[in-house]
Amino acid sequence: QVQLVESGGGLVQPGGSLRLSCAASGFTFSLYAMRWYRQSPGKERELVAEVSRLGGVTNYADSVKGRFTISRDNVKNMVFLQMNSLKPEDTAVYYCQTTIIRVYWGQGTQVTVSS
Repeated sequence: QVQLVESGGGLVQPGGSLRLSCAASGFTFSLYAMRWYRQSPGKERELVAEVSRLGGVTNYADSVKGRFTISRDNVKNMVFLQMNSLKPEDTAVYYCQTTIIRVYWGQGTQVTVSS
């Protein structure tokens, strides 16, 4: 079955960096686009970044452009989110997502940006 497992979250000071990872299994990873979403308390889940199946095309939310970079490794079946210049408003649970007939989500990883 499809599984997405995120890791790499934690507590970081404003201006710091974190790298999130998502390990995928149960499907042919290189055939599907991958996405990172995030959700803060009281807010709707929002798309942060997406990468095409071969990694050649990426898109970002305006709020993270120039600070976050999404990438993927189709040999290791993993997708990454490098987050630099983190701000308190980036605090959220971050989710890995893909759509294979239906939408699949990971369990999420908490990112807290605070001094």
